[in-house]
Amino acid sequence: MNAMTEPLLFKQVIAGQERELVSFSTHPGKYQHWTLSVEGDVARLKLDINEDGGIKPGYKLKLNSYDLGVDIELHDAINRVRFEHPAVKVLVFESGKEKIWCSGANIYMLGLSTHGWKVNFCKFTNETRNGLEDSSRHDGLKAVAAVTGACAGGGYELALACDRIIMVDDRSSTVSLPEVPLLGVLPGTGGLTRVTDKRKVRRDLADIFCTTSEGVRADRAKDWKLIDAHAKPQQFGELLAAEIQALRAQSTRAGAKGIELTPLKALIDDSGYHYSVVDAQVDREKRIATITVKAPAAAIESTPEAIEAAGASWYPLKLQRELDDAILNLRTNELEVGTWVIKTTGDAGQVMRMDEVLAKLKDHWLVKETTGALRRTLARLDVTSRSLIALVDAGSCFAGTFYELALACDRIYMLDLPDVPDSAPALQLSPANFGWFPAVNGLTRLQTRFCEDEATISQLQKLGDSPLRADQALALGLVTLTPDDIDWEDEIRIMLEERASLSPDAMTGMEASLRFPGKETMETRVFGRLSAWQNWIFIRPNAVGEDGALKLFGTGKKAKFDWKRI
Repeated sequence: MNAMTEPLLFKQVIAGQERELVSFSTHPGKYQHWTLSVEGDVARLKLDINEDGGIKPGYKLKLNSYDLGVDIELHDAINRVRFEHPAVKVLVFESGKEKIWCSGANIYMLGLSTHGWKVNFCKFTNETRNGLEDSSRHDGLKAVAAVTGACAGGGYELALACDRIIMVDDRSSTVSLPEVPLLGVLPGTGGLTRVTDKRKVRRDLADIFCTTSEGVRADRAKDWKLIDAHAKPQQFGELLAAEIQALRAQSTRAGAKGIELTPLKALIDDSGYHYSVVDAQVDREKRIATITVKAPAAAIESTPEAIEAAGASWYPLKLQRELDDAILNLRTNELEVGTWVIKTTGDAGQVMRMDEVLAKLKDHWLVKETTGALRRTLARLDVTSRSLIALVDAGSCFAGTFYELALACDRIYMLDLPDVPDSAPALQLSPANFGWFPAVNGLTRLQTRFCEDEATISQLQKLGDSPLRADQALALGLVTLTPDDIDWEDEIRIMLEERASLSPDAMTGMEASLRFPGKETMETRVFGRLSAWQNWIFIRPNAVGEDGALKLFGTGKKAKFDWKRI
């Protein structure tokens, strides 16, 4: 099956048991909730949710409320604007329903969902919003939320991810983050953090806003910096046109004809998730997934004409799409597989030549968008709550862009073959490691690894692209440990067995704390708080107990809280 026919939630027999799996592949021809239209350099995404189109049964998506299926469509639609419509400079978010812009995540869906489903849903949602901001910051795709009606919870969080928020002043439209007073949880997919860090809303005003369920109308919302502008219904079209014109002037996008994002071809079977250049082998008994990324088999296309002709088959874009899909599939469908081993295979020289093409044509629209997509996929790996272990063994090609995969890991093991140096694996640095792919903390992964020690970074830059053997890489701090061929198998086995024996909860907290040392950004705060809040508040009785606010929402009954502060 492909993205045109495969449902977002489907059943498949895995290891003799029927399992329910989520697919993240879709297509505008399948959309139930979003309508994408493009006219010149403006794209419009209109949200008109089919209330009977929930990804799971048991709830209705009333009042333009959303679930994971709605967000999968949104993620796909934004990617199509990026790659299929490179001339678009401004993306407008609108509602297809009167008096309701978006009421946020569906409460009944949350009440019925497992803890893991809720957390993964929140993380994916926020990554899509982070990606919207990333495209504005790096690639010039600007966004405006044209709010016409009630804009609440996750709906307002989507608006917050846009460059501008405008609202109709009709005395009924409001913005709100009502999770605290109504549900006993938090706007934890970025709402609180974006209000303070991005919108610069004063703390006391934010306190009132987040504890008031009825929302704030246009004039006060503007005064409190919750929106950027408002207008009466008769003048709202003029205001939106002016906002589009202003954002158009800020955009740097200059593409012409786009490429088609053809459906991914993934084989899912008992042993894992298999693509053309990415393979994820899953050992469910040992709770380990081994993700192997294959280098280009030959030199990639290196002229604008050839790259555009290759389209979605161009190796760097194919790599990104397959790796992104593998991460999402493993993260959502394999909850008990807590350790991911990252490996590479192939010719490091081809990876370095790929980096040369990316550098030479960095201003070409398709190269720029592909680099941006790789940046966002690596960031998705950074914030994934799994133990990440890179193995640099025989046949590896951790060079340049591929070394970023290792730098995203919690540990890097490199095989040392001192007696046969010619066949030993090597690491290579390229310009890709010094700024192409900043992590969510705004730093390169090398800066993060060495706690912003600029002397070390300068020393590494002077190395050029020289292959580095295990002893050199260890001395430079580029790997964690370098067992020799005698100890390699036992040391890796013991390490993986030990990792699998530790508490998953403790591992998630530890890894989230260690991955981003030093200064924080809005994004690291969002994900740090997401890990803490969603993994704590979403399992507390005050929210999800039999008398919890989330469970009793809509029943007319009042929640019974345990009043102890802990």
